[in-house]
Amino acid sequence: MAIISVSLSSKLLEELDLLKEELGFSGRSEVIRSGTRMFIEDNREKQKLMGDIHSILILIHPQMSEDQVTQIKHDYEDIISTQIHSHLQEKQCLELFILEGDAQRMVELDRRLNQHVKSLYSKLVTLPRS
Repeated sequence: MAIISVSLSSKLLEELDLLKEELGFSGRSEVIRSGTRMFIEDNREKQKLMGDIHSILILIHPQMSEDQVTQIKHDYEDIISTQIHSHLQEKQCLELFILEGDAQRMVELDRRLNQHVKSLYSKLVTLPRS
């Protein structure tokens, strides 16, 4: 098994250790491996999305990133049917996008936001087809 080096903030490391204890992992490496597997599977599921679908994109980001979010969202007005913006505590923002249209455009929007905005939380939730 390969050994890699990862830098984590003290807060993130503290949360990792809490998660390790709460879920009964044998060590930090097991938590990181499990999280990596989940992240890979989430990405695979997004790659399989096709056709016209409905989804919700939840994004929490620092307030100072608002301009970046606005610039990106203008490129996806064709799939954004509704957007809700709310200011949270600690100078953070919550964005809720209700999306309709091409699945791959939604995946692209999600990717661009995650690449260019230092998000604290991001989740693309696809809705079942009727």
